[in-house]
Amino acid sequence: MADWDIRKLQILRTLRERGTVTATAEALRMTPSAVSQQLTNLARQLGVELLRAQGRRVRLTDAAHLVLRHADAVFERLEKADADLAAHLRGEAGEVRVGAFSTAVPALVVPAVTALRATHPDIAVRVREAEAQEAYELLAARDVDLALSLAAHAPTAADPRFTRVPLLADPLDVALPGDHPLAGAPGLRLADLATEPWIFGGSGPWSDITRGACEAAGFRPEQAHTAAGWTAILAMVGAGMGVALVPRTAAVPRDGVVMRELRADRPVRHVVAAVRRGAETGTAVGRVLEALRTAAAPRPAGPRAPSAPG
Repeated sequence: MADWDIRKLQILRTLRERGTVTATAEALRMTPSAVSQQLTNLARQLGVELLRAQGRRVRLTDAAHLVLRHADAVFERLEKADADLAAHLRGEAGEVRVGAFSTAVPALVVPAVTALRATHPDIAVRVREAEAQEAYELLAARDVDLALSLAAHAPTAADPRFTRVPLLADPLDVALPGDHPLAGAPGLRLADLATEPWIFGGSGPWSDITRGACEAAGFRPEQAHTAAGWTAILAMVGAGMGVALVPRTAAVPRDGVVMRELRADRPVRHVVAAVRRGAETGTAVGRVLEALRTAAAPRPAGPRAPSAPG
């Protein structure tokens, strides 16, 4: 196989454009003898005659023109590679793998990806749904580039491996049956529901959040029913079997269920993102992080119900 030398091909290409060795040397800031030596070496490496004397000038041989046709395609690809690399370094291109808990996907990740398609179409986002704790395990293992989860499961700010970015204080609203006596009560407090039957998961982050919020309001919730998915939980609420806390980012309308905002003692869950330290600025990962910040806007309470667990 011939020994292709990009620098020497560039000299040959310039000779074709400028016409003389002297003009080529001036364009490339070389001496004429250096130009001649480089082209002689290129001919030896390729095993073909590239130049032929024509009076006091030289002309390119048919072999030289054949070589340059292929070289032009190579230089075009290199220019494209330079442009793509520059875009990557500016954070305008690249692939970003995002690990996110279930309710964060429609509430934050999808709006962020939609916005990026308009502003940075060369950034490809690959989403992987993961439980809260698993998202950070994936980040540490370099299986994802950005982890989206709850603050309670995020690495601490002192962890030197990651940069942690608060995204959202997500209010928890209470789901009540539509005919519940407190469905329309003004100034509803969590403590007003101390004697109600509650519906939440048997273990895991949502169980901890529900128990912690109720205990902070001064009571221990009676767990009347256990369910992990919002569809099951809200179906039971709509049937009058109990009440439940619901993250606002997960809420969508559901018949028979009233979502009430808790005022004085309103609990929240804190949603955070984490990236490997140093990736938060000037890269495609940083662009995705910026888009997630934009997507993390407060949402008003209303008669809605969630559609997925998270």
